[in-house]
Amino acid sequence: MANEDRPHIQTGPPSDVEDIKEKSDYLRGTLVNTLQNPLTAGIPEEDNRLMKFHGSYLQDDRDLRNERRRQKLEPAHQFMVRVRAPGGVATPEQWLAIDNLATTYGNGTLKLTTRQAFQIHGILKWNMKTSIRAINDSLMDTLAACGDVNRNVMCNPNPDESAVHQQVYECANKLSDYLSPRTRAYHEIWLDEEKIESNKEVEQEPMYGKLYLPRKFKMGIAIPPSNDVDVFSQDIGLIAIIENEKLRGFNVSVGGGMGMTHGDSHTYPQLSRVIGFCTPEQVTDVSEKLITIQRDFGNRHERKYARFKYTIDARGIDWLIDELHERLGYSLEEARPYSFTDNGDRYGWVKGVNNRWHYTLFVQNGRIKDEEQYELMSAIREIARIHTGEFRLSPNQNLVISNVTAAKKKAIREILDRYHIVDSKQISALRKSSMACVSFPTCGLAMAESERYLPSLIDKLEETVNEVGLRDKEIVIRMSGCPNGCSRAAMAEIGFIGKAPGKYNLYLGGGFKGERLSKMYKENIGEEEMLDTLRPLLSDYGKNRSAGEHFGDYVIRAGYIKATSDGTNFHD
Repeated sequence: MANEDRPHIQTGPPSDVEDIKEKSDYLRGTLVNTLQNPLTAGIPEEDNRLMKFHGSYLQDDRDLRNERRRQKLEPAHQFMVRVRAPGGVATPEQWLAIDNLATTYGNGTLKLTTRQAFQIHGILKWNMKTSIRAINDSLMDTLAACGDVNRNVMCNPNPDESAVHQQVYECANKLSDYLSPRTRAYHEIWLDEEKIESNKEVEQEPMYGKLYLPRKFKMGIAIPPSNDVDVFSQDIGLIAIIENEKLRGFNVSVGGGMGMTHGDSHTYPQLSRVIGFCTPEQVTDVSEKLITIQRDFGNRHERKYARFKYTIDARGIDWLIDELHERLGYSLEEARPYSFTDNGDRYGWVKGVNNRWHYTLFVQNGRIKDEEQYELMSAIREIARIHTGEFRLSPNQNLVISNVTAAKKKAIREILDRYHIVDSKQISALRKSSMACVSFPTCGLAMAESERYLPSLIDKLEETVNEVGLRDKEIVIRMSGCPNGCSRAAMAEIGFIGKAPGKYNLYLGGGFKGERLSKMYKENIGEEEMLDTLRPLLSDYGKNRSAGEHFGDYVIRAGYIKATSDGTNFHD
């Protein structure tokens, strides 16, 4: 097959982003001078590209954009800072440090992301250095939270299933550290470390090289039976194999990714495929070699074709396995049996194996903030001041107050009650199974509302859910304001992907356990048509489903939608 028939194969020169990286002196660029420029709250696009590697995006308040344009003012520039938390774990002291930054320099809220990281929105350029230094002082960082590198390594956050969870978390932490960029630019720019001159490229970036990766790269570790990390959405997914309460190793899956581009059928979401098994001692080596394959073969000409999934699909999974084994010098073992039951969270209090308690708190779309009669941010701040365990960020944007002693459990319950924090039992299963990306007003890629809109849509759908006896039936429902896939909407049983203000593509048929993609059911529809479409579907499901049958399975069995067997037929 000729390369022109395989658009994911690079045929043209590197893109301008590759040029920016090459000239950046390992991510330094002109950021130092740019941050000191007092004439604008923004930064040039070239430096903004580099800023992503340091864990931040330049944004503006899009609610104010048109008015500021009319007033001949520059956009209301601000920065989003993303704080890495491998496996989603943070100490109470770290939580208080992030909370303080959000209230002192940010917009007074925190966002828990779908990749178990913190996001602080609304930081002005003049406060960026102070903020990142404070994050570093809390023993956290923003390095590689964004950019063309491996991002935050995800891991099952609920540590109550077995004592092995801590070992798996430590693996996620080790991978996150090992796969981080080695450039000292971060320390020089934000922490005032003196620059050390070096002429040896290998000392700068032994794995990534001076061009880093063609696009972002994502990893997650799932611990069956829970697939809460959506392991098949990852560039590299690791499935922990536990036998006789011992971690034997990991099944390795490759080539997942949720992003696509509207109108381009050569782009599509994809699920990763399991290619074998490796031991705990091999997992770092296997991960590194897979990343170097993407480094060497990924498309650097067209960024929308540059994800690992396209590299693999263009050349074939057998090619990938052969290339990996050649670089490793040994072969992966055959994949071992595993089984997933769901990809949601377990809410409320759960007792762990160490006689500690874990409380999973529903956080609507991951937004921690104070509202009248629901002061969530204040409540968690007060809990952090007395808590002696950890906070664990869920891949579903929820929060686990983890490793609570019996003595502290009563005090934490009293704080939750005092601040009127709703018990999860009072929330419908549909709402607890929902997830939305940030979208407006801060995301520059947003085409339609998401975080601010999905709750009100669920309000209306709950009327039907309650009528047909589905209030306690989990149905995975997700919304993204654009097709980049941050909320993993293409895997949902009911998915909405924004096309324009107030308009969405509706997708159905994703797998409840995160094992199947959805397919488009209706295109470019507004709220009225969304409700008119979903109400009879939900009613039909409520009346005619089989015992234990999930909504995504039912709409396929009932003939409403075809199953998507592979991302390459997502648009069929």
